[in-house]
Amino acid sequence: MIREVYINETNCITPLGFDVASNIEAIVRGDSGIQLHQDIALMPIQFYASIIPDEKIKSAFEKISIDTKYSRLEKMMILALEPIIKKSGIELNSKTAFILSTTKGNVTALKNDSEESFNSAHLDVLAKNVADFFKFQTQPIVVSNACVSGILAVSVAKRMIQSELYDTVFVVAGDEVSEFVLSGFNSFQAMSELPCKPYSKNRTGVSLGEATAAVLISAEAKNAKIKVIGDSSINDANHISGPSRTGEGLFRSIQNALKEAQIEVDKIDYISAHGTATPFNDEMEAIALNRLGLQNVPINSLKGFYGHTLGASGLLETVIGIESVNQNMLFESKGFDEMGVSESINVIEKNHEANIEYFLKTASGFGGCNTAVVFEKMK
Repeated sequence: MIREVYINETNCITPLGFDVASNIEAIVRGDSGIQLHQDIALMPIQFYASIIPDEKIKSAFEKISIDTKYSRLEKMMILALEPIIKKSGIELNSKTAFILSTTKGNVTALKNDSEESFNSAHLDVLAKNVADFFKFQTQPIVVSNACVSGILAVSVAKRMIQSELYDTVFVVAGDEVSEFVLSGFNSFQAMSELPCKPYSKNRTGVSLGEATAAVLISAEAKNAKIKVIGDSSINDANHISGPSRTGEGLFRSIQNALKEAQIEVDKIDYISAHGTATPFNDEMEAIALNRLGLQNVPINSLKGFYGHTLGASGLLETVIGIESVNQNMLFESKGFDEMGVSESINVIEKNHEANIEYFLKTASGFGGCNTAVVFEKMK
């Protein structure tokens, strides 16, 4: 019999707060972390992004460690993990795995021309530094697959538990807003001149953001927040940066995840989508969802609250999605105004109560990668 898999603990570090409760409170109020920034160290022109003040990270980290060797991103990841490791009381032995998910990791280290800085930019070094802080006994595993990384890490953890290699897996995902990331998206002409507007007619691109999120995934149902019942990842290899015009990879990912979950499309009560607010991504998602018969399911993008947090986005949005399920509350897709995709979808315009039994998390990324995971509320 295949093992059942659960998410037992969650946490997140974002511009809206340094725990899940404060993030939900901010979302309910309609607050957004996206602000106008003028920082020539990051970009020569002003830009909209969701950035955590350095002082907040520093002061929070000093409460748990006086060690100064950690990078800014490492501190953010440690801050996300520390409460859930402590609360769980789980022994970090040979049956406990650690997965770190990121798109760019410590890419800012490359600004310094030294061998030490170059070495610290390697993703395995980032993972080892975070793992060593907590004294994990198992070798850390890195999941880095563009912008599906955060939710893909949940899929990987699920399969590791079902294989009985591990009983528990701690997952952390994170990325920073950096000069490298800003210049990259700006070169694609993919950055919005205003806070992003997912699925809207007048959307012009992404607002970037930074965050870390952490979860505990296990085979133990006790105190579980949600059950992971199906997952799939498909790469349609459409283009290095452009999504499939027919949504083929996303379509197949969702189809496979639903098949493993053994539920029909009409059972899905809520979709937490990728929704980057770029013209092609949002259009592709609408096409894929219509092909599957999911066009009437309430859907939101949290990018209007957090910006696009790259490798953190899938896990952060899963953490918020779990709260939606357990609070029976659908959160608005902030920034949405007038429908701007060719196929009809049911975008959530205002917070409202709803009974949610099953929810679907999707993500898509550069290179044609797509991931879908289906979750079930704990009975």
